[in-house]
Amino acid sequence: MESVMLAKALAIGLGSIGPGFAIGMIGSKAMESIGRNPEATGKILVPMLLAAAFAEAIAIYALVIAFSIK
Repeated sequence: MESVMLAKALAIGLGSIGPGFAIGMIGSKAMESIGRNPEATGKILVPMLLAAAFAEAIAIYALVIAFSIK
């Protein structure tokens, strides 16, 4: 029983490291781009949100895997 809980914790913990780092980098680079060219805010915002959503989907997959471990 304890090994199952450890496996679930590792699955969600390790599965969230990459997406968390990716979302941080996406936001950082988007803010840097907007700071360099404020007129391009509209062109940067939509791709930034799409990339963040795709990165977050990976974390959701890790959560689903953690729930499926029995």
